[in-house]
Amino acid sequence: MSSRILVGEDEPRIASFVKKGLRAAGFEVTVVADGPGVHDHAVTGGFDLLVLDIGLPGADGFSVLRRLRQAGIAIPVIILTARDSVTDTVAGLEGGADDYMPKPFRFEELLARVRLRLERSRPAPDRDVLSFHGLELDPRTRHVVVHGRTVELSVREAALAEAFLRHPGQVLSRDQLLRLAWEGESGSASNVVDVYVRYLRRKLGPEWIATVRGAGYRLEPG
Repeated sequence: MSSRILVGEDEPRIASFVKKGLRAAGFEVTVVADGPGVHDHAVTGGFDLLVLDIGLPGADGFSVLRRLRQAGIAIPVIILTARDSVTDTVAGLEGGADDYMPKPFRFEELLARVRLRLERSRPAPDRDVLSFHGLELDPRTRHVVVHGRTVELSVREAALAEAFLRHPGQVLSRDQLLRLAWEGESGSASNVVDVYVRYLRRKLGPEWIATVRGAGYRLEPG
């Protein structure tokens, strides 16, 4: 069964371009041109991934994403933005996006990111639960238990948490974390690691991840 992709895009030319390309790649594609419509489609649970433009009418992509995450909808989200600024990129990631693509973009790169997000969101039954001093992560569900408290992570947050849990107490540089959690993904910059470390500290507690000045980060008992 092919994966089902929801595309939130109000520019007809881009929507048609993305829809045609994704369908040619074997995906089922639904395009919605306004924020409220995207939200209503996404909450049905009928889609495997959301490609979300930030500049949607009715409710912008930031608002749609925030509402989905507040409702516990964990669908992988790739945001599209014509705004070439770090602030907007960080705002999207902090809002719960798993990846981003600045416009204009090459379809081949978008397709690669779509496939990567879908692959990482699939269950991995051969992976065991990882644990360290009361911190447990099940890579299959992306659920973390912190001293009995359950936390749900995004795909990217879980990949980073897994990297730390597979190397507890070891100082990991930003480049090492990029290789482990981003798997050498093209276009990823080391400052994105800092953003996601901040997300993990917010969800797990700041005491779990120590900054080692000039070297990187280390997982410590919380």
